[in-house]
Amino acid sequence: MNIQFDAADKVNGLMTITITAEDYAADVEKQLKDYRKRAQVPGFRPGNVPMGMIRRQYGAALKMDVVNNLIGKGLYGYVRDNNINMLGEPMPNAEQVPQDLEKDAELTFKFDIAVAPEINIELSSADTLPYYELNVDEAMVSQQIDAYRSQNGEYVKADVYDPEQRDMLKGDLRQIDAEGNPVEGGIVVEDTILAPTYLKNEEQTKLFDGVTPGAVVTFNPKQAYDGNDTLLASLLKVDKEVAADVTDNFTFHVMEISRYQMGELNQELFDKVLGEGKVSSEDEFRAAIAEQLKGQSAMESDMKLLKSLRAYCEEKVGELTWPDEILKRVMLSHNKDKGMEYVEEHYADSIKELQWQLMRDQLAQANNVKIEEAELKAAAIAVARMQFAQYGMANLEDEMLQPYAENMLKDEKMRDNLNNMAIDRNLVAALKGVVTLQVESLSIEDFNQK
Repeated sequence: MNIQFDAADKVNGLMTITITAEDYAADVEKQLKDYRKRAQVPGFRPGNVPMGMIRRQYGAALKMDVVNNLIGKGLYGYVRDNNINMLGEPMPNAEQVPQDLEKDAELTFKFDIAVAPEINIELSSADTLPYYELNVDEAMVSQQIDAYRSQNGEYVKADVYDPEQRDMLKGDLRQIDAEGNPVEGGIVVEDTILAPTYLKNEEQTKLFDGVTPGAVVTFNPKQAYDGNDTLLASLLKVDKEVAADVTDNFTFHVMEISRYQMGELNQELFDKVLGEGKVSSEDEFRAAIAEQLKGQSAMESDMKLLKSLRAYCEEKVGELTWPDEILKRVMLSHNKDKGMEYVEEHYADSIKELQWQLMRDQLAQANNVKIEEAELKAAAIAVARMQFAQYGMANLEDEMLQPYAENMLKDEKMRDNLNNMAIDRNLVAALKGVVTLQVESLSIEDFNQK
């Protein structure tokens, strides 16, 4: 087998692979013999099918398998051994002619190779990047504590409806006529829940202010929802088509008023949020929450640094030349159902992402950033912990999260995402000791805008 690589320029290459009969003949013969042993042909016992028949029926296909295997090993081996930074996969060259697989002759295959442009990005203490820190104040701590109290609250019965408390009403809903009498065969919804604060019409909403259990409120649901038939259908438990024709008033007989009461600021809450016995007073709890917020914001600070790093590197590298024609063909091969219009629309963004990936990989290699399997597992556990924390379960042990983390790592796409997250995290950690950081402490409003 002979491989020749010709570079039209620094980013476009042509690889020509020539395969002789000697390269594939022995493997093809072996494949034919193996297939003959397994072939099920009517009129012949397994292993006794004439070789000529096997060769005529399956020879070309088996030869193609062998040749494709040779091409793959040869091409990627050449790319690896000659340090060619190939982008995407090789694409058939326009001058490629059909090869006659029926003959034991020399075969020639030509491929267009997209080569990454040269990128030389080096960082040192001479490079200054902004690093934004969140100024965690007492108001933020109080807001977070209120969020934890809300997560650990419960509904209690109230004597009077208060819209400021966003109370919920439980009762019976009945359709009435113009005289205020129940409509015969009309809509009745018993033991249902109504939240007046979610009504769309202010005038209708105010009809419920100050009601008590046992009160009967007459209102117009159609007007209350500003004619939104989808919301009306949900309230009346009917199809949207039926709701569209409902314009009557309804009575709501209030049976019960429920009010959400936030959890108490006590030892039970301290233990739920931080773990049993970690703190024993409100002051200690506030101090721990402040540290928790600082830790969470530190991750955001690092991600903002990564964003600044990317913009800085893009400006430092400047405009690059890309093998556009080949890369567009590669992109089209992955989006055949979307067509060339899709490629043209998204190509610039894909190149921008590709450029950052190349710069990031170079920086990671220069700073010896490597990701071990243990780190991926730790990242998966961290993601699982964040997901459970959204449901108020903030202190689960690693052992409980392990099965969820293992399932994440079995998903190839999720695994790649976790790997990229780990690279980003480790790269930022490494570069914080390389570049000069211009630290700025910001309020939550300014921090979120960066």
